[in-house]
Amino acid sequence: MRWEQVEVGEPKDGEIRIKNTAIGVNFIDVYFRQGVYPAPLPFVPGMEAVGVVTAVGPGLTGRKVGDVVGYAGNPMGSYAQEQIIPASVAVPLPPSVDHKTAAAVMLKGMTAHVLLRRVFKVQSGHSVLVHAAAGGVGSLLCQWANALGATVIGTVSNEEKAAQAAEDGCHHVIIYTKEDVVKKVKEFTDGKGVHVVYDSVGKDTYKASVESLASRGMLVCYGQSSGRPDPIPVSDLATKSLLVTRPSMLHYTGTREELLQSAGEVFANVGSGVLRIRVNHTYPLSEAARAHADLQARRTSGSIVLIPDDDKED
Repeated sequence: MRWEQVEVGEPKDGEIRIKNTAIGVNFIDVYFRQGVYPAPLPFVPGMEAVGVVTAVGPGLTGRKVGDVVGYAGNPMGSYAQEQIIPASVAVPLPPSVDHKTAAAVMLKGMTAHVLLRRVFKVQSGHSVLVHAAAGGVGSLLCQWANALGATVIGTVSNEEKAAQAAEDGCHHVIIYTKEDVVKKVKEFTDGKGVHVVYDSVGKDTYKASVESLASRGMLVCYGQSSGRPDPIPVSDLATKSLLVTRPSMLHYTGTREELLQSAGEVFANVGSGVLRIRVNHTYPLSEAARAHADLQARRTSGSIVLIPDDDKED
């Protein structure tokens, strides 16, 4: 990634220009940078930001200069001081949520909402396994699932992250570098396994995820930080009538109504204290490459936010 000057231009019909004040960093940004997900080159990464509207397209109603808005998802391009986005993807930011928190929680929070409330509707009495429980989405899944009454089991790499996962509502924490994940899950669930596994790791965890599921359980693969899982023979699912899905948050927030509902639930849970957001790492926007390196090396926990260089002292 290179720090370069580009011309932003003026918004067209249905568009707004925003001056970003805080930009969220997500593992999907790494996937695009690595080419795991294709994108036309060259491109500006980033799928989440909060900012102030500086211009509106001709004839646009419902948005005005000075509005504070956030967005998460398409179009890509949030690693910028200013950018142009469709007005339809912008969500008004409630005054109760500060810019850094909103930039850190929108994409991850709406992902957690989709996973917990739409893909598999977690309810009281369910048991769930969350891989990378101290990560950005993992932390929110643990907090939210606990609030919904589920028994939450999380996997992490070390004691420090185990303490964070426990603080975030994990009833049981497994340090996968020292403990057998499947054995511990069976121990915690009286041999039954969990109703759902939320797996963002992929290749390294797929086998343990399948073996940790209860009969008729669901494996929700929503990321692949360790690489793409090996192909899954459908016959492997028959032994316990298992379900496997690979959802994208964008497919569940495709309409304006779905977007506002999802973002609204996230902001409401932040406001009520159900979701606590740790912005543990901030970097100047010009040092986005360093943020990616730290994220990939697992030197981070919680959320990462980039601050546009002309605003980093604010």
